[in-house]
Amino acid sequence: MLKITFFLSVLLIFGGAAQAQDNPESESYLTLYQEQLPFFQELISGGLYADSPRNFDGHPFYLSRTFGNGTLRINEVDYQDVPLLYDSQADWVVTFQPIHKQKILIKSEKVARFVLSDGSEFRNFPGNKSYVHHGNGFYRILGDGEVKVLAKYYKELKPVKQLGAYTKEFVAYENFFYWHAGNFEAVSRKSQAISLLGLEKKEANQALKARRLVFKRDMPQALVVLAGLGASDQGTFNGFSK
Repeated sequence: MLKITFFLSVLLIFGGAAQAQDNPESESYLTLYQEQLPFFQELISGGLYADSPRNFDGHPFYLSRTFGNGTLRINEVDYQDVPLLYDSQADWVVTFQPIHKQKILIKSEKVARFVLSDGSEFRNFPGNKSYVHHGNGFYRILGDGEVKVLAKYYKELKPVKQLGAYTKEFVAYENFFYWHAGNFEAVSRKSQAISLLGLEKKEANQALKARRLVFKRDMPQALVVLAGLGASDQGTFNGFSK
C-alpha cells in the first residue's frame, strides 16, 4: 500500500507538466514510472483514455476540454496540483501520463473526491442506483450542510440536425438532488423542495425573496438556501418528508 501511495504521488506531481522530460531532476521519477507502469496500471489506472472522434461536435468534458490543476483524494490522501479533466458523459476522472503525453483514466472506485481548477468540488456518493445517470457516482457539491445539495452534470450524444462536417453533438444536462444520511431525493420544483424539507411555504418564499432569488432562474442557489432553512428550523434534520 505504501508503494502504491508513493508512486501515485510521483505520477501526480510530475504528470501534469510535459516539461518533466526536459527536467534532469525528474528523470529518476520517470524511470520509476517506467519500471512500475504495469503495477500502476493494474491497481490505479483504468487504462488509456480515447478522445471522441473529430466528427463529433463539442466534447464530453465538464466545462473545458483543457487540463487544469486540481485536487484528487485517493485512499484518504489529498494530492494537490493534479492535471484533471472530468468526462461527464462517461462519469470518469481523467489525468495525464507523463511519458507518452497521453490521457489516462483513474479507476472510479479509487476516487473519493476531486476538485477541478475552477473550484468545482465533486464527491463519490454510493446509492441512487435507480437514477439512470448515476454512472460512477460523482456529484458536484453545491451545498455541504446537514442536507447536502448535489448536482449531476451529464452529456449525451445526439445526432446533428443539419448536414455538415459533424455527425453527432454533445448536449449538456443537469439534475439536482437533496442528500441526507445516504438518501437521495431528486428535486426540480420549489413545491417539491418545500415538501421534502418540511418547510412552510410562506417562510420558504420569504427566505428566497430576501436573497432576491427566483427558484426557476436561480435553482442551485435556491436549493441551497432552502436546505439550510430546513435543517436550522428543526435543529437536527430528521429525514425527508413524503
